[in-house]
Amino acid sequence: MYEKPLLMGVLNVTPDSFSDGGNFIDPARAIEHGLKLIAEGADILDIGGESTRPGAQALSADEEISRLLPVIEGLRGRGALISIDTRNAATMRAVLAHGAEMINDITALKGDPESLSVVAAAGVPVCLMHMQGEPQTMQDKPFYVDVVQDVLSSLLQQAEACIQAGVKRENIVLDPGIGFGKTLEHNLELLKNLDVFTVSGFAVLLGTSRKSFIEKVMQHPVEPVDRLGGSIATVLRGLDAGVRAFRVHDVAATKQAIDLWQATRPL
Repeated sequence: MYEKPLLMGVLNVTPDSFSDGGNFIDPARAIEHGLKLIAEGADILDIGGESTRPGAQALSADEEISRLLPVIEGLRGRGALISIDTRNAATMRAVLAHGAEMINDITALKGDPESLSVVAAAGVPVCLMHMQGEPQTMQDKPFYVDVVQDVLSSLLQQAEACIQAGVKRENIVLDPGIGFGKTLEHNLELLKNLDVFTVSGFAVLLGTSRKSFIEKVMQHPVEPVDRLGGSIATVLRGLDAGVRAFRVHDVAATKQAIDLWQATRPL
């Protein structure tokens, strides 16, 4: 699955996501955008029905499911793996039964006591993301003794729990969770040390697209849609470190950057 760098296109069917909230809440528009992302080169579509931006409020599973199912229906079998970004076991059951092929969980399957057994029984790939705290409070003075080792240890511990529960090792993907319970300094330290994660024996996914740490590095206001340069810079950093999956909003531009990175690498 990871023989080449994979692009996971972001498709938020929410009214309040930080970058594109409300743009694709209508199923027809969401499906249209999903097809556009596939045409641009997305290998995976990551469809989310609940915003998990800093300060976001939790959504009921019923509402989340109602947003997701019509979009899955319109996009399954259209050329990209269907991943669902959710932390609710009830949602996982519903979307997997409806054709979803991967789960991407910001809580690393720890947010709902039933999630681990649902994913193990389904036998699908799962992305375990690191998050300190909850979306409502995660940016309230996050603290680590050593952010790189703390995040790595947490992810490896949960990966082992997944294996013990019956999830295949090759189905586990680790995500250090840039921006989720981390300061600017934490995020930069993780990006500088991505190699620590890529030599762990698990595939690594990096999600930095349009995130606010890019604006903080620039030290002046930059709207999310104008953070493409910073987003691509972090993808290239990830490629150099051995990351082989990237969650991005701007698929076409990122694919162009990856293609040029590959074409110009020394033999």
